[in-house]
Amino acid sequence: MDIAAVPVSGALDAAALDLLFREARTYNAFLDTPVSDETLNTLVELAEFGPTAANSVPYRVAFVRSEEAKAKLSPHLSEGNRAKTLAAPVTAILAYDLAFPDTMARTFPHAPGAKDWFQGPAIEASAAMNGALQAGYFIIAARALGLDAGPMGGFDKEGVNTAFFAGGTWRSLLLVNLGYGDRTRLHPRNPRLPVDEISRIL
Repeated sequence: MDIAAVPVSGALDAAALDLLFREARTYNAFLDTPVSDETLNTLVELAEFGPTAANSVPYRVAFVRSEEAKAKLSPHLSEGNRAKTLAAPVTAILAYDLAFPDTMARTFPHAPGAKDWFQGPAIEASAAMNGALQAGYFIIAARALGLDAGPMGGFDKEGVNTAFFAGGTWRSLLLVNLGYGDRTRLHPRNPRLPVDEISRIL
């Protein structure tokens, strides 16, 4: 599709769409280039702007960068993910907060009773679903900031929860290695399904 033909004011150009989607890749190896605190803070902020149910914003992030933190994470990684994660400049532990209803007076102030919409099992179900949405925003925001990302689900979530979030209300969801990717170590891109196979316009 010719993006220039789409009648949407402010639509991204083809180069931006390539950066965020078409040319973006999942990276397993990164250059030895540090990622600044400012970039990480901006990344967290940008991912907050994506929509969540009742603006609940349940996602939380713990950045693993120090050798001490990497040593704490290492035992909970799958064998296939350990070496590349320990070599990455930063690994984000993306989590969701089971206490998110307590912040809704600030994030959804026009509905004072919004906290009561989430009770019992609905708390974790909503936190996990909306946290997963925000994980997607996080990856796109990373690409927009010039970072490359390597998301992974291969880790012991309970182990990570105990090591990093013991006694708290955060629960791990996804790991994302971050940095500036080494393109020389990319594998060929796997194919995607055709649009007419995965969508319907009714």
